[in-house]
Amino acid sequence: MTLTKTIDLLNEKGELRIIDTPLDINLEIPHLAYAEVKKENGGKALLFTHPVDKATGKNFDIPVVMNLFGSYRRTELLFGRKVEGVASEIEKLLHMKPPQGFKEKIGMLGDLFAMKDIFPKKLKIRGSCQEIVKQGDDVNLYDLPVLTTWEEDGGPFITMGQVYTQSLDGALVNLGMYRLQVYDKNHLGMHWQIHKDSSHFFDQYQREGKKMPVTIAIGGDPLYTWCATAPLPYGVNELLLYGLIKKESPKLVESLTTPLFIPEDVDFVIEGWVDTAKLRVEGPFGDHTGYYTLKEFYPELEVSAITHRKNPYYLATVVGKPPLEDKYMGWATERVFLPLLKTNAADLIDYHMPENGVFHNLILGKMKPLYKGHAKQFMHIFWGSGQMSFVKHALFFGEDAPKLTNYEALVTYALNRFLPKCLFISEGITDALDHSSPESLVGGKLGIDFTASYSPIAPESIDSSVLLEQLRASIPEITGATQYMRHTANPITVISVNKKRSLQECFGALEAFTSVLRIVVFVDEEKNDIHNPYMLIWRVTNNMDAARDVYRSESIVAIDGTTKTEVDGFEREWPGDVECTPSVVERLKALSLWDLDPKLEKKYQL
Repeated sequence: MTLTKTIDLLNEKGELRIIDTPLDINLEIPHLAYAEVKKENGGKALLFTHPVDKATGKNFDIPVVMNLFGSYRRTELLFGRKVEGVASEIEKLLHMKPPQGFKEKIGMLGDLFAMKDIFPKKLKIRGSCQEIVKQGDDVNLYDLPVLTTWEEDGGPFITMGQVYTQSLDGALVNLGMYRLQVYDKNHLGMHWQIHKDSSHFFDQYQREGKKMPVTIAIGGDPLYTWCATAPLPYGVNELLLYGLIKKESPKLVESLTTPLFIPEDVDFVIEGWVDTAKLRVEGPFGDHTGYYTLKEFYPELEVSAITHRKNPYYLATVVGKPPLEDKYMGWATERVFLPLLKTNAADLIDYHMPENGVFHNLILGKMKPLYKGHAKQFMHIFWGSGQMSFVKHALFFGEDAPKLTNYEALVTYALNRFLPKCLFISEGITDALDHSSPESLVGGKLGIDFTASYSPIAPESIDSSVLLEQLRASIPEITGATQYMRHTANPITVISVNKKRSLQECFGALEAFTSVLRIVVFVDEEKNDIHNPYMLIWRVTNNMDAARDVYRSESIVAIDGTTKTEVDGFEREWPGDVECTPSVVERLKALSLWDLDPKLEKKYQL
């Protein structure tokens, strides 16, 4: 399904909002998309028909499409089927057994015949994505309406690029999604992190002193873009997923200036070569963590060709504070890959990654515990499995726990059986976007075992205002306090501070309050609303490193979710929050385009 047909489908289903007002590719278009996806049920897909670049006076005849995956309904429309059904098929394939008897053999033949459409087909003709060809001096990335999303971004970034690479010997191919900074008319920054397949391929070319071919596709069937995010094992072609889901082979054509193949019906193709002897500063960029990722050296692509359809669309997304389009893309990934996780953890029942944990910061798992330490074993399995190894905080529940998406019931269940000894702290690799660990790429991991049923003693009830005054007497930096889940055996007390010293110096003072405290979470007064649990979870899971920021005694657990500075002995640069530019928001409101409920603006801290 081409992007043109996708837009027609969404329009027909009432899932498309068309913006004919000319809007700037610098901040205005992405800001409006940022607000749209935060509406109830994810808002609508957006089609911007008149993108402009006010800085240069350029008007684009290429429409910008955003928020395609921004709801559960649209995600399944783009899949063309129920997402849970894909998971069932994968589970069936994983458990396929030799047939017993003639009828089973005939049935298996049907299954195997259907498998023929999984594999990509290489065509010997040019594709519709190569109707218009620009090479040499005609190459100009600024002809594309590439967006600058945030005020402090290092420049415009391609955010929905399908990045096609291959190993040095050509035996392995990879489809990934990495942000791509536009440096000038023919150079892009390649933000593939050290753990990614393309980075492994890069190492191979670098060792041989050879340039690395890269081809980037934009648009086409939206499922190509989702497949680019799929956490498949090293060496497995992500386009196999396309064939499995769509029941048709993806049709590929060869790039004009690289040996790589791309789907013939994408909208844009950017081809080029990476000089493995050169690195260039990339960033900063307001990322899906809700923080800016800082400047760092990454490979640079020199563009050798740009091709596209005659009437292309430019597909983009926006990242920042949750919830965003990646919530729904991540939901599909979560459902589809559950059977694969079960191959290493047979007694896993379900798992869930809340979007305000920005996926790699928090995972919830439900399992059937069979022996002591089983939950800890699962923690190690998750922390050693592909992209799951980036997860910072893993919470495991027994089979009698409520549904993992029923947060109120699940938290009540957890707090009524929690003791400090349920905590397990380890160390492992962290995502390159994680900013809280003392050193890049390695940090603390927190596991909590809720599968055992303990009987904690509830604290004495105390009014929050009284508790605040008592705490202030011991820790003068405290500015506010509120309590959550007071009906449970382990109420959570959230405390705001104006930090002047490391909170590790304050943890000991909490022992004087064992009669009224159980779980304490510290956050900075600045930029936090202690009465907004959704954003507190986002903030704390981003800001804590379990090896450094968790304090526990026999009766109290405390977490430091504050910004780390020199008073904490923190030597890395701490990034700033991703925030909308007020003047841009006011302009969009004046144009009657920004229609987000002010209550949601406040909740999601725009």
